[in-house]
Amino acid sequence: MADDRFHVYDTTLRDGAQQEGLNLTVADKIAVARHLDGLGVGFIEGGWPGANPKDTEFFRQARTELDLKHAQLAAFGATRRAGVKAADDPLVAALRESAAPVVTLVAKSHDRHVELALRTSLQENLAMIRDTVSHLRAEGQRVFLDAEHFFDGYTSNPAYALEVIRTAAEAGADVIALCDTNGGMLPDELAEIVHDAVQTGARVGIHCHDDTGCAVANTLAAVKAGATHVQGCANGYGERSGNANLFTVVANLQLKRGFDLVPRGALADMTRIAHAITEVTNVTPNSHAPYVGMSAFAHKAGLHASAIKVDPNLYQHIDPAAVGNDMRMLVSDMAGRASVELKGRELGYELTPDTTKTLVERVKDLESQGFTFEAADASFELLLRDTLHGSRRRHFEVESWRVIVERTKGGELVSEATVKLYAKGERIVATGEGNGPVNALDKAVRLGLEQLYPELAKLELVDYKVRILEGTHGTDAITRVLITSSDETSEWATVGVAENIIDASWQALEQAVTYGLLRAGREVS
Repeated sequence: MADDRFHVYDTTLRDGAQQEGLNLTVADKIAVARHLDGLGVGFIEGGWPGANPKDTEFFRQARTELDLKHAQLAAFGATRRAGVKAADDPLVAALRESAAPVVTLVAKSHDRHVELALRTSLQENLAMIRDTVSHLRAEGQRVFLDAEHFFDGYTSNPAYALEVIRTAAEAGADVIALCDTNGGMLPDELAEIVHDAVQTGARVGIHCHDDTGCAVANTLAAVKAGATHVQGCANGYGERSGNANLFTVVANLQLKRGFDLVPRGALADMTRIAHAITEVTNVTPNSHAPYVGMSAFAHKAGLHASAIKVDPNLYQHIDPAAVGNDMRMLVSDMAGRASVELKGRELGYELTPDTTKTLVERVKDLESQGFTFEAADASFELLLRDTLHGSRRRHFEVESWRVIVERTKGGELVSEATVKLYAKGERIVATGEGNGPVNALDKAVRLGLEQLYPELAKLELVDYKVRILEGTHGTDAITRVLITSSDETSEWATVGVAENIIDASWQALEQAVTYGLLRAGREVS
């Protein structure tokens, strides 16, 4: 298990699951817990047993299905109700019965919340904390306490907020996590309050929300002020603006502050784990997320590329490999020769100065027409190859294509596409039907070429994006289409631009097929 001197405590499965649009099944929660354990976090908060059937079932299944190597499971719950003994409270009983080695209790530390939300006295709230903590400790479970609304409570009544900490610690709570529940704190003021809390002698933790955009900064400030327990969520999940992103917190503390929080090998797997969790949660990954985002080490400006060509560290704060990420060069109208040269090298090509100069000019000209190569590496590689060979090179030539969209008598829309192609000296005519014009064209071109290129049977269109660009002639609109294709092992993106959306789609589709054939080892003769 993780070193107990400093805690990394994940609350994705409870607090993170409160994010709008995020709904986890029990199987999802088991899968996410395995990923988090693989990262090496010390504690995984599994949910609130007794409060809802799903969380109760999670703890039941976890006993047999989760073989954790690094983490301990924590069950979340509340202190006993006012006027009831902890031993007799059914929700406290559910925490005992969860079999979780750790229980995290939420307790009010804001005097106004005690009186208005709990509708009890300040002294009874302290008794609820004391009774519940001591009861669970006597039952053999380790207890942490989340001091809810602590910072707002400290501002309202500092003596009472600090008394909550003392009471919990004296009753046997190992950690009192100070919660910025409303997410309204800024780092300097938060650090001062954490410093005061540490003076009580209790072990202090931190739990921040991101409503001011400062959750990670507040967490780091709390650590500097003496907190030795950090809470957060994978990918910054959580309600409203989310919780502190645990991946960013861990990377900052380990790489910037020298804390030994997770195994080195696990830190190098952080990017994969972050993206694996997005697959389980079905939440679109933030490409600009620090450390683990696809764009975290992506460089676009020519000035940056010139420096990176000399030394990558000149424009990167760490080696991307430390967190399992990679540097990427983006090619755009901002690109200079260094950008194109480095991108070519990334794709496996050594470019001469003349080729680089020609390619830069072609990229800038095409981008002025509406093309973009930042998200279309496959299109850029085809352009690079054409530039190297001095002419357009493809596996097939297009004589013509046609699409018909028909509404049937029953109201169904059917698209039919016919393509006429030349490949390997043969004239090919093929027809395909689909649920839309692009789907029909995709089927037609692959049907026509599959006899000559059987590997196209594995090709699949997996994503299709359309953007209407600002018109340059009166009210005319230019359409940009990005297509993502797959061959079952990897994906690539291609781009097309035209005034007609079908024409733009065809351009991207034709390139996608060509690139797929190149990936399959089919060079143009």
